[in-house]
Amino acid sequence: MVRFSFASREFVALTGGALWWPERNALLVADLHLEKGSWFARSGQMLPPYDSMATLADLTALAAATDAAEIWCLGDSFHDAAGCERLSAGAQQMLTALTASRDFIWVTGNHDAGGVIDRCGGRIVEEAVVGGIVLRHEADPGEGRPEMSGHFHPKLRVTQRGKNIARRCFVASATKLILPAFGALTGGLDAHHPEIIRAVGLDAYALVPVANRMLSFPLAA
Repeated sequence: MVRFSFASREFVALTGGALWWPERNALLVADLHLEKGSWFARSGQMLPPYDSMATLADLTALAAATDAAEIWCLGDSFHDAAGCERLSAGAQQMLTALTASRDFIWVTGNHDAGGVIDRCGGRIVEEAVVGGIVLRHEADPGEGRPEMSGHFHPKLRVTQRGKNIARRCFVASATKLILPAFGALTGGLDAHHPEIIRAVGLDAYALVPVANRMLSFPLAA
């Protein structure tokens, strides 16, 4: 766990790119992409069908470890609009246990828009303002208020001693914080990608939690 500050508030970076907000007793994650494996299977690309169980097991463990009163999922929680219907019985049970035991809020994203996730419990919002911070799926370059989002699945890619290394990372500027994808079967976009730069600006940093410290890499470099 690594503590850091954003928008004059304290947060804790957790395993898998989750974010803990002690002040609110809240857990924030982005881009679960549940049932991505089964979505690919429908088109003949067979992937192991365990991504939802793995993702929900990780989320359940973090919810228990933090005793979170709130869980915020910042969009693309399902890989497509029918994802909730394809959950296995075990995954459905795990998810409904989470949504029934605490204030569970789904922020809709481009993959799961349309309100289908209401069949899995929890509350659905397009975006919200919590503690003065805007929570939405995709960063708005024109937003002047502090903002948290997901969507881009940022990863920092560096070459060290001839080896290419990729790590999930947060991307942060003075007013924007993009969370990495939490899902077990999600790829990642290089933190230096022009679309991420456009969303957050050149003064942003890639933040990589390591042990008890946060490594910071300026994107402009």
